[in-house]
Amino acid sequence: MLAPRAQQGLNDFLAQGWQGDMDWMAARPERRGDPRVLWPDVRAIVMLGVNYGPDRDPTAILAKPERAAISVYAQGDDYHDVIRKRLKALARWLVAQAGGEAKVFVDTAAVMEKPLAAAAGLGWQGKHTYLVSREFGSWLFLGALFTTLELPPDPPESDHCGTCSACMDICPTAAFPAPYRLDARRCISYLTIEHKGPIPRNLRPLIGNRIYGCDDCLAVCPWNKFARQGRDAKLAARAELAAPALADLARLDDAGFRKLFAGTAIKRTGRNRFVRNVLIAIGNSRNRALAACAERLLNDTSAIVRGAAVWALGRLAAKQDLAAAAAKFARAETDPSVRDEWAAEDINA
Repeated sequence: MLAPRAQQGLNDFLAQGWQGDMDWMAARPERRGDPRVLWPDVRAIVMLGVNYGPDRDPTAILAKPERAAISVYAQGDDYHDVIRKRLKALARWLVAQAGGEAKVFVDTAAVMEKPLAAAAGLGWQGKHTYLVSREFGSWLFLGALFTTLELPPDPPESDHCGTCSACMDICPTAAFPAPYRLDARRCISYLTIEHKGPIPRNLRPLIGNRIYGCDDCLAVCPWNKFARQGRDAKLAARAELAAPALADLARLDDAGFRKLFAGTAIKRTGRNRFVRNVLIAIGNSRNRALAACAERLLNDTSAIVRGAAVWALGRLAAKQDLAAAAAKFARAETDPSVRDEWAAEDINA
């Protein structure tokens, strides 16, 4: 079902430690490499792609530093829920028509969706490791339907990247050590979504105003000239998430966060990590008017938020204002990671 090189690629990825905090990727990797380990009765896998092509240039928001850049896929309803419901309906239909058993997965189990989709002919894994379709470009959600039925295979898609390296060249954090290889620890999508602790200081300035995910390597792919705008209303961007103001997002408490992002994939990250990301963007904004947002969060209940607030304030506040804040907050700080942030600003509290 999967080419041996897919399993080898996973093994190499894990051997390098490129998964970072994503411990679930290293747990029983044999299940990812061979679907029959996940479900011994599976005989065929039906892979489906759902187009979510954006209606605007997703990189245009990067020129508006006071606004938040949210990855296209996360601006609508949670694709896990939307696609899972449809896959379940398809599974019921298949069982009713042909018998057997079926199980469906949408990023919910140890399934290597992209290699499986390439093997099924939906596209190929580009040098950015995402699936690329000649019909839809880089904008596809993937879902898998496992079945006990014996189904004839479709021919796999061949690689059409050629000599192009646009996706690798545009990466702000140089997360691609080689074509078709991703060091997730440097990837902005990983850093803003999966990474649990403080974002490494050397990478923070490179994140810009990207507060949830990054579309750069997807958006620059030349095959997007054939992409189509997504037609699914549930997956379309919500107006309030297209370009929200950083100042507004910095004010979110837990209840406000859950209300704003109810029904989206963003809610899975949680308020504290999300506001951490917002503060990194505020620090990158060069807008001193936003310094007050960072100063207010120096007293947040979350250490990860307080640490990011120290960094953001250090980027925006005048030296004397930062010193005054340090005198007020640094001495009372109990979390070692936040004390390290104050120490890095070289301010005597």
